[in-house]
Amino acid sequence: MATFGAGASRPLPGRGPSVGFRFTLFAILSVVLMFLDQRGSWLESVRSALLAAAYPLQVVVNSPSAAWQWLVQSFQTRESLRKENDALREELRELRLRTMRYEALARENAELRGLQTALPAVAERWLIAEIVNVELNSLRQRVLINRGSRNGVFKGQAVMDDRGLLGQTARVGPWSAEVILITDPEHAVPVQIERSGLRTIAVGAGDARSLALPYLPANADVQPGDLLITSGFGGVFPAGYPVAHISEVRRDAVQPLAQVRATPLARLDRTREVMLVWFRDGHPAAPAPATAGDLTRGDPSIQPQPTSGPPDFGSQPQATAATTPRTSGRESEE
Repeated sequence: MATFGAGASRPLPGRGPSVGFRFTLFAILSVVLMFLDQRGSWLESVRSALLAAAYPLQVVVNSPSAAWQWLVQSFQTRESLRKENDALREELRELRLRTMRYEALARENAELRGLQTALPAVAERWLIAEIVNVELNSLRQRVLINRGSRNGVFKGQAVMDDRGLLGQTARVGPWSAEVILITDPEHAVPVQIERSGLRTIAVGAGDARSLALPYLPANADVQPGDLLITSGFGGVFPAGYPVAHISEVRRDAVQPLAQVRATPLARLDRTREVMLVWFRDGHPAAPAPATAGDLTRGDPSIQPQPTSGPPDFGSQPQATAATTPRTSGRESEE
């Protein structure tokens, strides 16, 4: 028994120091290192080197999840930015459409101050359309949009962009419509000079950046820089929407008419989206309906009323009075 106990108390070869001795040694070493680092910060360089060596490993380990998160966030950010951009563009178009008539409304404000209630906006609603085809040459100035009768579009509907008048629909299909621009040689717009109130007609010149005003006399009150707005006549465009700026005025002493050119405000050759506008019926600025021709019958309510005085022997209808002299003339010749 003694021999067995004595042999068991001896350390086995190859086991090294005991666990308690190693723990004590490492504890003392840790305390010394902490004391030295606290005093002299001489382990900062070692710590920095270890961090530098471990960084590539951390990047490699985290790269798959980081790449996936970046991809998801990129798509989410792009989608949210696209929606926000569309919303802002829609709001910008709405604000520009509302402010187009501010200059005309400012002029009319003095006349409307006596009203108790404000008038509603002339534009009841509008629809955004994209241009899918363009035909711009000296003979035709037209575009094709991706809205048609399925969207409520009708022939002769006003088309604008965020700067001014663009044209009107000429042909309407189920899913598309052809728009004739104000610069088309076959198109004419009743306009009014905003400064002087002079009304005239602007016709297309076959150029996307030019309108002609061929019906102004040489002594007309017009000058370069004047703003042309819609007059409200013709049954298509309401009053007060901007059309163009006068760019050139030429007067010749031997010519009865002035040669006047205007530059459209709408970006006819650059815009990609347009607005189809529905106007409120009965609004004072709504388009005045165009008559199909001369009236076939007079309105009795506006005929001249008879006045008291000596008898008028020529009170017969004008047609009879006009016929009698011709008949008398023939009889005298006979």
